[in-house]
Amino acid sequence: MARAAVENLGSIFVKPAAYADPFEWHAKARRIREESPILKVDVEKYPEFWAVTKHADIMEIERNPEIFTNAPVPTLTPKANMRDMIDAPVKTLIQMDGDEHKAHRNIVNDWFKPGNVRNLQERIDELARRYVDVMADLGGYCDFANDVAVHFPLQVILAILGLPEDDYPRMLKLTQELFGAEDPDIARKGRDEAAVAVLLDLVAYFTNLTLDRRAHPTGDLASVIANAELGGEALPDMDTLGHYVIIATAGHDTTSSVIAGGLLALLENRPQLELLQANPALVHSAVDELIRFVSPVKHFMRTCQQPFTLRGITFQPGELVLLSYASGNRDDEIFADPFHLDVQRENAAGHLAFGFGRHFCLGAHLARLEIRALFTELFGRLEYIELAGEPTWTHANFVQGPKSIPISYRLR
Repeated sequence: MARAAVENLGSIFVKPAAYADPFEWHAKARRIREESPILKVDVEKYPEFWAVTKHADIMEIERNPEIFTNAPVPTLTPKANMRDMIDAPVKTLIQMDGDEHKAHRNIVNDWFKPGNVRNLQERIDELARRYVDVMADLGGYCDFANDVAVHFPLQVILAILGLPEDDYPRMLKLTQELFGAEDPDIARKGRDEAAVAVLLDLVAYFTNLTLDRRAHPTGDLASVIANAELGGEALPDMDTLGHYVIIATAGHDTTSSVIAGGLLALLENRPQLELLQANPALVHSAVDELIRFVSPVKHFMRTCQQPFTLRGITFQPGELVLLSYASGNRDDEIFADPFHLDVQRENAAGHLAFGFGRHFCLGAHLARLEIRALFTELFGRLEYIELAGEPTWTHANFVQGPKSIPISYRLR
């Protein structure tokens, strides 16, 4: 069969199903990096964009946030949905730039600083023990993605927000539906605008939460958001909702994808798994390598505001640029033998999974702490583990990871 021209490979950035085959996706992304690292992509039903695939090029764009803005289109969406995204009444941090972004980020920033996150260590360790105990109770067989990985980080982030445990199943369903809107097993059935419907449900839930925390403020993050001010005025309701949505969803789904994808990567690279079993203290340095390897946030979009030349290509105002973090994190100019999982990799923290600069992930410190806590607990008690079936992956082109990881195991 004739080798496809590299210009015809750009659909890997668009099609949700393409990400569900990581081996094939990365093979094609590698060709693009080598042959056309900044690739013009024109796929039916989607806006034309430039796909940026090299680590250094992604960093260069991230260093110029005034030239490459998050607004008006922060993530890839079909042409038919672009106006809805631009006009959405609920905006989150990923849709903001400049002073607006800074002012809104400052509302919640202190909660996610390293010092404050460290104060959560005891609670996170307790939850890690709880979910390894769940594995023990399941008797040596479970679907790690669905029985453990999706629940643990959601429990952490919703505890920080101060939501009651009775609401956790509802929030899990909503966050999965929001990020898995293209997946046939996850997406809402019978609705043409599934993602919009899910967002409306989130809006209804958090509107009630805001009213409650304004009437009865507590010490949780939900109270901080509900009673926040900008310029001496109460935060508008839609902005309040934007904070809840980004924290409750992005603060959960990305970390669960790393936990699930990280264990799967270790099961497929058993010498690395055995290193962690023999010395669970290595988990501390292994976390960033697992994050690099999984890269749960596959991309963000930027819109060019003025001419800018990179690698001989001049981006023009109004052009869309896709930053492929999943590709940049496998760039062999930065990471030696990038397709090899190395839990002792010295420069793993140089990955792009948390972004860079002004839009560096607000929850990066919390995510590292959660991943470290769960795997330290698990590998400290693990005697035996192996895959008990074929893993599957979600169909999604934004936040994505394993959908199912059947395992058999024995714990101490």
